This record gives sequence, structure tokens and C-alpha cells, in this order.
Amino acid sequence: MEIDVDTYLGHRGMVMPQGFELGARHVEVVDTIDQWFGPDYRYIKVKGDDGGLYILRVHDAHLTWQLTMFASVRAQAVVEQRYRGR
Repeated sequence: MEIDVDTYLGHRGMVMPQGFELGARHVEVVDTIDQWFGPDYRYIKVKGDDGGLYILRVHDAHLTWQLTMFASVRAQAVVEQRYRGR
């Protein structure tokens, strides 16, 4: 899913996410947890101000961003609640 991302220049001048639009809401990045590299892109795992974990993919040459995975605190609570009910 392509997303709009607010960025800043991080270590070694690499573009890093500061916040992004997810539907109608804005998520601020509160922590960069990890990043790993591909041939012409990077994956960046971040924590949002909503408590969710997100993996963003940036194509460094074109500066296009995609959301590849997210896990929300609220969704995790629902799963745990259902698990306890068994």
C-alpha cells in the first residue's frame, strides 16, 4: 500500500520516516526499531504514536514509500481476549 511519508535526513544523509498518513489519520513515528537493506530499497520498522508497529519500505532512488506490515495494540488485545476465552 503506497503511503505519504514525512521525512528527515538521518545518519549518513539517509531519508528516514518522521510520520505518515494512514487513511484519514496521521501517525507520528516515535521510535525507529530496525532497518534492513535490499538492492535499491530499505525496510524500516517503526513504532507509531498510536502504539502500533509498522514496517515501511522506501525505494531510495524514487523516494516512494509503501506500508508492508502493521500490528496494532488494539488488534492484539482482541486476539488475546479471544485466546483467553477458549
